[in-house]
Amino acid sequence: MSRLPALKRRQQLLDTAAVLFAERGYARATTSELAKAAGVTEPIIYRHFASKKDLFIALIDRTGEETLRLWQQQLHNAHDPAERLRRLVGANPMVSNRGQGVYRVVVQAMTEIVDEEIHTALSRHITALHDFMKQEVVRAQESGFVGKRFSPDITAWMLMHLGLGYGILAPLNIPGHARDDSGVRVREVIEQLMLGDSDRQQENLRRHEKR
Repeated sequence: MSRLPALKRRQQLLDTAAVLFAERGYARATTSELAKAAGVTEPIIYRHFASKKDLFIALIDRTGEETLRLWQQQLHNAHDPAERLRRLVGANPMVSNRGQGVYRVVVQAMTEIVDEEIHTALSRHITALHDFMKQEVVRAQESGFVGKRFSPDITAWMLMHLGLGYGILAPLNIPGHARDDSGVRVREVIEQLMLGDSDRQQENLRRHEKR
């Protein structure tokens, strides 16, 4: 067993837990299995986390932080609010290489685990993502790229519901999923409904650049 600095060991345990929970489920996975997969003894786990639940909550919190960093990276060089929102629609952490396993566990926790502390962590996680998305909708509405018929709150929730549904269905590899026979994809429909056609977008962009 190699000796790692405390922070790196903690991150290694979280990485290992993400894989193990995705394979076994949170409820079925044990700290003994986690220790074996991480190449450590169980007491090492308890030096960093008070319990399996404490570790799981830390994993939920880290996943939320990583998702926000991913979104910020995706948006940092976007030219206008419409492009920022378009990129955000496409940056679904549930289908990214790093995020899909963790979010499988998070979704399972939403539906199977009745625990006040875990529920609080999940609520904190979802609220942070919604707040981020809401701010982007506000930016796009104030710049004229998205209409104000619906509030930023409900628009952000709609995008999150769509992202969650897509993230659950995509791994199933169902033939024809998220597109029709002509090749139109769900993401393109969402963008068109929110941002309008290309001529309208260009006019909004010209107005935005004059401000």
